[in-house]
Amino acid sequence: MIKVAIITVNDKGSKGLRQDKSGELLMKMVEEEGWIKTLYLIIPDEKEEIEQKLKEIADNNIADLILTTGGTGFALRDVTPEATKNVIEKEVPGIPEKIRYATGVNAPMAYLSRGVCGIRKFTLIINFPGSTKAVKECFEAVKALIPHGINILKGDITEH
Repeated sequence: MIKVAIITVNDKGSKGLRQDKSGELLMKMVEEEGWIKTLYLIIPDEKEEIEQKLKEIADNNIADLILTTGGTGFALRDVTPEATKNVIEKEVPGIPEKIRYATGVNAPMAYLSRGVCGIRKFTLIINFPGSTKAVKECFEAVKALIPHGINILKGDITEH
């Protein structure tokens, strides 16, 4: 069973000024896969806070997978990729490449997303953009890869 933490990075959402449609959609899609949501947070676009939450979740084995939504664009306060890079121990460049390739075919602006992916301890961390359309497309692009990656992280290397 895959344990998933969802973190929405959004200033207005963290203050209760905006409904978190992307995070809610991610929760729904995670549950449809039969995965277990262990944590759901909405936090502001603050690099140190993002880093702290990612570390806390990974270091305490709260989730096998952390999905972030938001903070991957060009805006001044979009710092999710930088925060993620600061905490991961290994990069997994193929996942964001797959995301941009799969979503960029019909939406060329997807290539402007700066989302990254990596591993900290035994937790896979993936950055998604903040829009519901992007979240749906990104999740669909990589959901089949995730169970195999998580199994390898957990030590099951029987199938490659």
